[in-house]
Amino acid sequence: MSGDPLSLTFAALADPTRRAMLARLAQGAASVTELGEPFGLSQPTISNHLKVLQRAGLITRSRDGQLRPAALNTAPLVALDHWLGDYRRFWELNLERLDHFVTALQAQESNHEPE
Repeated sequence: MSGDPLSLTFAALADPTRRAMLARLAQGAASVTELGEPFGLSQPTISNHLKVLQRAGLITRSRDGQLRPAALNTAPLVALDHWLGDYRRFWELNLERLDHFVTALQAQESNHEPE
């Protein structure tokens, strides 16, 4: 896997379990046990998912005694949104052109309708 931040973010987000974990972490920090509860996965499997998220910079881990709660870090998501923004503008412009074309076509057809 490539080590550039955008590739790491996409790779981390490619898995639905990791996306669900991020959604949970958007509500606040959580332990490995709390993150694993909805999935019925083993603690090592959950830990592997967390390592991928941490490598991508999407979460941070702290130490609270024996616990290592995870917390959401949104910076990689902001970078991803900026990257997607260029493509969003491209599609919005093309859809706007398509809308103008369809509107002109409809106006042309309504002018040629028999009365």
